[in-house]
Amino acid sequence: QVQLVESGGGEVQAGDSLRLSCAASHPYPMGWFRQAPGKEREFVAAISWSGSTRGYTASVKGRFTISRDNAKNTVYLQMGNLKPEDTAVYYCAAKTGIYGSAVYFQRANEYDYWGQGTQVTVSL
Repeated sequence: QVQLVESGGGEVQAGDSLRLSCAASHPYPMGWFRQAPGKEREFVAAISWSGSTRGYTASVKGRFTISRDNAKNTVYLQMGNLKPEDTAVYYCAAKTGIYGSAVYFQRANEYDYWGQGTQVTVSL
């Protein structure tokens, strides 16, 4: 069983920054997704096991950065210049069975385990 523990959400104003963290039991290819009220869960960012490759959805490119520290089994999502449309519950996800790879994954159904979610609220 893989446990993912997220932290770092909160309420901020537009233009502010936040850093989300997701601690896992081992290093895995990881992704961040978000779900706003009344909307489907959407891909935000993903990073390969090695950390050498990363992907982002278009709306966050240049504002968000995904990174990882495999010594701490932790993945981060640094969010900058936050906008009200970034308001959502953010989930981290892990894909098991892949080690040392430079591949990242963007589809929710490619991930095996999910965190409990952390709320990010951005106000004007």
